[in-house]
Amino acid sequence: MSQSRADYPTRRIFVMSTLTLFTAGLSFSLRASIIGALEVEYLARIDPVHSGELAGELLGIAFLGFATTLGLGSAFLDWIGTGRSLLISASAFFVGTLVTVSAPSLAEGDGVYDLLWLGFLLSGLGWGFMEAAVNPLVAALYPEDKTNRLNIVHAWWPAGIIVGGLIEVGLGALGFSWQARFGMILLPATVAAALFFGMRFPRTERAAAGVSMQEMFGEIFRQPMFVVWWVCMFLTAASELAPGQWIDLTLTRTVGMRGIWLLIYVSGMMFILRHFAGPIAHRISNLGMLWGSAVLASIGLLALARVDSPATAIGAATIWGLGVCFMWPTMLANISERYPRGGELFVGLMGVAGALAIQMVLPRLGAIFDRAKVEAAGGDAAFQALSGEPLQVVLRDAAGTSFETLAILPALLIAVFGALWLLDRLRNYQPERLHGPR
Repeated sequence: MSQSRADYPTRRIFVMSTLTLFTAGLSFSLRASIIGALEVEYLARIDPVHSGELAGELLGIAFLGFATTLGLGSAFLDWIGTGRSLLISASAFFVGTLVTVSAPSLAEGDGVYDLLWLGFLLSGLGWGFMEAAVNPLVAALYPEDKTNRLNIVHAWWPAGIIVGGLIEVGLGALGFSWQARFGMILLPATVAAALFFGMRFPRTERAAAGVSMQEMFGEIFRQPMFVVWWVCMFLTAASELAPGQWIDLTLTRTVGMRGIWLLIYVSGMMFILRHFAGPIAHRISNLGMLWGSAVLASIGLLALARVDSPATAIGAATIWGLGVCFMWPTMLANISERYPRGGELFVGLMGVAGALAIQMVLPRLGAIFDRAKVEAAGGDAAFQALSGEPLQVVLRDAAGTSFETLAILPALLIAVFGALWLLDRLRNYQPERLHGPR
């Protein structure tokens, strides 16, 4: 049975979708901004030499939770329901935030780390349920305008990052604890959960067109090129999200300004520019936009590796931000257009690739940072004896090494996206549309 936007409270669905994305962005931002305080207050006491790796593991576990629920939630979304998935998302953000802020009161030593790990995991689970529902919802309501609409809805992810950064800076300056700052996530999570009640949601585009779940799963074997796109999503997500979680922890100590300001600035760029993704993609195609994004992201990360002042940091962040701005939503729209019979499963698997990338990259990034700082200092004992300017020099060198390593990932995408773009032009590729039950 066909469905149209007129059959559903489209505006209210849009508000709930944007609010859950906002909550996820807020949680992402505040996790990144409090990780420095967590490292100093708890992680450095547990293991001072490997505190960066512990911080990376904490940040990475949220992405593992994201990957888990996004994969399962996407595969069984038509059974769970898009609305209930959004409700579960808001609830998980609420509980995960409570566990995180309560950790120091409920445990000591390693026990604090375990509760922080659990709180970050629950937040990641909420993020996964949100992503599993929002993208198919937008594709179902706007099948003819996916790239534009997905970019607009996903503009509210950086909006959450902006507000999270301002909360960190503003409340931090007023002396509020990291628990009070992180607890602000409870507000939008509560409102998002309340909006669910009394609302009717559409089925996914795949289900409404009469494509069975069996056929949806069968597309995995009928579309081998999807594996290439899955690997590309792994690399694009690592290029965008890993630096976003790493900026405040590393650059705050090395460029003379809070790294969170760079995250706020880049997120503001993303919020504005994602509203113009449709016209850009229409002019140069999704793949053309992704190729240009990879070029700028690689240059931007190399520039971030060499920053030594607020001015150079802002310049490098501008290039990197322009590069990663459209990556995530455009990759999702691209897959939805190329493989509509893969439905919510294919879109969800792309998100899983992104989440697994960060879960794998962040701890390794922390390990690279730790190894570089120890090598620059001349050994474990020498590093632990450093303080003042010599310590800042060592940390600056380690930060540069970590960003240089990340720059390899979008550099690989320049070649891959270029080849795929040329292939599309040679075969005159056109997006596929589903037109109802067969």
